[in-house]
Amino acid sequence: MHSRYDRTLADAAVAGRRVEIRLRVRRFFCDGQGCGVRTFAEQVTGLTARYARRTVLLRGMLESIGLALAGRAGARLATALGLPATRNTLLRLIRALPDPQIGTVTVLGVDDFALRRGHVYGTVLVDIDTRRPIDLLADREADTFAAWLGEHPGTEVVCRDRAGAYAQGARTGAPEAIQVADRWHLWHNLAEHVEKTAAAHHGCRCQRDDIAPEVPIESGSAVDLAEAAALAQVQRRENSALVARTKARYEAVHALKADGKGIKTIMRELGLAKETVRRFYRATSVEDLLAKPRAGRPSLLDSYKPYLHERWNAGITKASTLYREIAEQGYRGSQGTVALYLAPFRELGAAPPPQPAVPKVRQITSWMLRHPEDLDTDKQLQLKQVLASCSHLDATATHVSTFAEILTGRHGDRLDSWMAAVDAADLPHLHRFVTGLRRDYQAVRNGLTLPHSSGSVEGNVNRIKMIKRQMYGRANFDLLRKRILLAA
Repeated sequence: MHSRYDRTLADAAVAGRRVEIRLRVRRFFCDGQGCGVRTFAEQVTGLTARYARRTVLLRGMLESIGLALAGRAGARLATALGLPATRNTLLRLIRALPDPQIGTVTVLGVDDFALRRGHVYGTVLVDIDTRRPIDLLADREADTFAAWLGEHPGTEVVCRDRAGAYAQGARTGAPEAIQVADRWHLWHNLAEHVEKTAAAHHGCRCQRDDIAPEVPIESGSAVDLAEAAALAQVQRRENSALVARTKARYEAVHALKADGKGIKTIMRELGLAKETVRRFYRATSVEDLLAKPRAGRPSLLDSYKPYLHERWNAGITKASTLYREIAEQGYRGSQGTVALYLAPFRELGAAPPPQPAVPKVRQITSWMLRHPEDLDTDKQLQLKQVLASCSHLDATATHVSTFAEILTGRHGDRLDSWMAAVDAADLPHLHRFVTGLRRDYQAVRNGLTLPHSSGSVEGNVNRIKMIKRQMYGRANFDLLRKRILLAA
């Protein structure tokens, strides 16, 4: 024994009061010839650690508070519990925690998450068998993912979304692994193309051959007036400044595209945002850009239209007068909206009977994507009316139903016949969906056949979003990584 010395250790509070332990320990000589340590101090198991000014218990409590609440909020709670510590102390304790051991992961799930939405993204890796996150990567590049797979061999299955970076990274880092496209992402991608199809055919009134009008339409009849009013509104939209600008931009972008120029070059020459140029660059026709998924959305004026029609036919045709009347009844829109709605009546000389509201695009899309048993009788009837009015939407609904059977029953052997049926139909948006499936065919086929799924990965992505919103929103990546891995 060399000597003794006194140590002062902060400990967990008792009854809300701070506790300090004063401990006398021994110092010893080291007689080892090759040892560079001349003396060393005695440690008390479960109480002390080298160079520590806190007990093991107190350090563990502060680490738990820091992991749960991060710096500022954690410091406030610790002080209230009689364990005063600064925010920097808590963050330093979190950074000092060792990473958990990863081991061999047989079935790996991968997906991206936003560190700063639209600017900075990271990657979360999940053990599908245990449903726990095993690592976070600071970006979503293929090389980073491939390097991680190379450092952690043994992965046999990679569950991923449709992102090309993860597909390339898996092929490079684990070429023997089976890639499985997630079924939720497949359904979500299909839903996007179905919505575009519904937008392109919204308001379609092409009748089937077996539906014939029972009463002939006479000139000047109510039906004739309604059709004329609808036609006038369509012409007014087609002649709007927005439509003209969209057509001009489409022609300009595709003229430069025909000259072999890329998106960045077109962006600089036209002075447009990158996302705008990309949208126009990839569109196959201007109709794709003019089809709005939100078309047919409810208007503040809907409930007042019958009153406006009645008053107009009664001789009250001044827009400002009608606006004041419905404003007194609770209308909160603008006078310009009323005047725009009444403009076709002025050209026709009469107001047709108010037409029933057309379901908006997202309603139609939702009805087609849901199981018929999940729709009530009224919605089923509305969907039948929509499908009966447009053969394209009717064909789309049939293809969606068939794909849902393939996806839920994992009948991957029927995928080829389904894609052939879609190719034979006049549905350009679904053709693009099928083209995407062919680019990632093997992973899609595996996703529709094998039982593996990325559901737990999506759950962890949502958990990361929640943690960022609650306490780690401005934290550095290393702190967020510690929080996710150590408090899973």
